[in-house]
Amino acid sequence: MAGGQSQALGGRAYLRLVLLGALIGIPAATLAALFLAFVHDLEHWLWTDLPHSLGHSEPPWYLVVFLPVAGAVVVYVARRFLPGDGGHLPLEGLSADPTPPSHGAGVALAALGTLGFGAVLGPEAPLIALGSVAGVIFTRFAGHGERERRLLSSAGSFAAISALFGGPIVGGTMMVEAGAGGLGAALIPALLPGFVAAAVGYLIFTGFGHWGGLNAPGLVEPGLPAYHGVHVYDLLLAVAIGVLAAVLLAGIRRLGWSVAGVPGIGMGRLLLAGGLAVGLLAELADLLGASSQDVLFSGQASIPALVSSSTKIVFVLLAAKGLGYAISLGCGFRGGPIFPAIFVSVGLVALAVNWFDISPTLAVAVGAAAGMAAMTRLVLTPMLFGALLVGPNGVDAVPAAVLAAAAAWLAATALERRPPRAEQVRAAARSTAG
Repeated sequence: MAGGQSQALGGRAYLRLVLLGALIGIPAATLAALFLAFVHDLEHWLWTDLPHSLGHSEPPWYLVVFLPVAGAVVVYVARRFLPGDGGHLPLEGLSADPTPPSHGAGVALAALGTLGFGAVLGPEAPLIALGSVAGVIFTRFAGHGERERRLLSSAGSFAAISALFGGPIVGGTMMVEAGAGGLGAALIPALLPGFVAAAVGYLIFTGFGHWGGLNAPGLVEPGLPAYHGVHVYDLLLAVAIGVLAAVLLAGIRRLGWSVAGVPGIGMGRLLLAGGLAVGLLAELADLLGASSQDVLFSGQASIPALVSSSTKIVFVLLAAKGLGYAISLGCGFRGGPIFPAIFVSVGLVALAVNWFDISPTLAVAVGAAAGMAAMTRLVLTPMLFGALLVGPNGVDAVPAAVLAAAAAWLAATALERRPPRAEQVRAAARSTAG
């Protein structure tokens, strides 16, 4: 079987497939860039320009509370009236399956209602889906068989996600781990078009020659001090954070399934109630001294401030963000689960920054690796992402990031063995979502 697969992906036909992957990277990355730019502009208009036009320097309480509700309405429209249910359920993690072009509008609209209006989810899932849409549309003109079309659709997802994770290495590794189960012995040749697409597509963001590209957001967190020398207690802390992150995120995921499985409530009412709850949590955190903007959204931009916050603020943000994350996962919003999980895990390490004076650079590396591994059940991608997130100043933190990811994966895998009741909740959630 493996020999037949390898032979089918060899010779001139395979070379053409790789070249097509490179070409797919251009429209997929362009679509991703346009989507991310639109999300950024929508967030700026809703949360900066609109408050200023109303005479406020910061978003007033009524916008904090009700903008997520307005986003829930947008998501409901996308899921109710457009094909594809707005994309897959974020509680089920990331999906590497091809996305039909007919689902693209619903995925994009549901993601805008989620990301732009403050729900606690990230952009990675809709980016993967939209990149897949670009790949599927492109392959309709290529004349390949079903298997080759799936590979080129995956190449579009590679290219789209590469911008979010700072290039083709992290994004490509994530797509490898997310889709490895069904590829078997043909893994490398099957994924090579995707890596080529990610590399070419990333040039759309970074530029080449005298062209400066589309100004992709940087991967490295700014302002982190250098971390030199590895201490035994840092490694032990990394293992402990990995386990704690897995336990906390397992609780958040189970709460999300409970929200999704609430009996006797339809999709629309569940979305509206979820949006209102997220807004109220953000406003409550603001009243307790934290920033409502750190509770809302994916949390990626709030990580540097989190590791320098006081113990009180960290606890407030952990509680509000964790509850908002669980509600956003379960009530019907559409987005990715990775960055809020990283925020929660970094919050755990931020307590150690306050209590034990550990390096904030170590905290970011360990927290990112542990949170991503615990929520996605991936291993290599969290290790790599945690290392790259801290940049050259955090090279010595790589061993701790590896241990944190490994500990989180082991603990999350053990906690994944649910009692039968949990499977009933899953079935009820899928029924409500439909």
